[in-house]
Amino acid sequence: MSEPSSRRQLKIATRSSRLALWQAEHVAGLLREAAPECDVELLHVSTIGDRDLAGSLRSFGGMGVFTREVQNVVLAGLADLAVHSLKDLPTDPHPDLVLGAVPERGETADALILPKSSEPGLNWETLPQGARVGTGSLRRRAQLLHARPDLVFSEARGNVETRLRKLDEGEFDALILAVAGLERLGLADRIRERIVPPVMYHAVGQGALGIECRVADEELRAILSRIGDGPTWSRVTAERSLLRDLRGGCHAPVGVASEWSETELTLEGVVLSADGQERVVERRTGIPSEGERLGLDVAAALRARGADELLQPKSESGE
Repeated sequence: MSEPSSRRQLKIATRSSRLALWQAEHVAGLLREAAPECDVELLHVSTIGDRDLAGSLRSFGGMGVFTREVQNVVLAGLADLAVHSLKDLPTDPHPDLVLGAVPERGETADALILPKSSEPGLNWETLPQGARVGTGSLRRRAQLLHARPDLVFSEARGNVETRLRKLDEGEFDALILAVAGLERLGLADRIRERIVPPVMYHAVGQGALGIECRVADEELRAILSRIGDGPTWSRVTAERSLLRDLRGGCHAPVGVASEWSETELTLEGVVLSADGQERVVERRTGIPSEGERLGLDVAAALRARGADELLQPKSESGE
């Protein structure tokens, strides 16, 4: 009679889009290398954000729409861990789940994508008056409206490939997408221009992957600690602390930029009105081990300059 296997079986819950599967496979590869005593497999999960491509993200839940159902699979014990785009993960944690690791971050910038037939020299500054820009992100809209109030925005839903097809078919004049996602899908050649601060601050956690597991699974938490990246953890801790304190949510017009060195952690935050007309920016520097405190400091500085008023929903102002 053979002895029972001592190998730990790890099941990763993930959305089924091509980008989500790339991310989950990337984490699976990291785990297989760092924890060869484990067997790793994927469990595909369909979320309402994937199934409902008609409405805006805010219309059916907004914050957590791409993470909630994946989390539920882990909570039910059907999977051991979940891999998320960290920018989609709410900053208020579930009491029974913990962010077990954040691997080394990809590029944080946003990218301007133009139709294949567009003129070679065109960029965000030279887009035609009233150009139609596809993005579902209020953060991106507000920042571009601040610089180009003439631009017209349309909701852009579906996976990256679907959005690119709609762009090339003439539904939009331009798209704004995350550089990291395009690079991971082998579509970096579609990037016309990287839009960076001070024009475009990236989303909290953009370019990073968040790995969640159950709080009580101490063995898995120890395994996940092997694949985390310290500098990335410091940066995203500061960014997420800022957003959580502002109570903005991952779809609010809040952007950040962060830098890490062995002795210094810098965080810059921006908050805008939804129409882009008003904008406040603050920058602070701290030590890498106190990212949480740094995020709170920048949030307090933004609040002192009127950030709370800018983040009020339109309905509260009678619009």
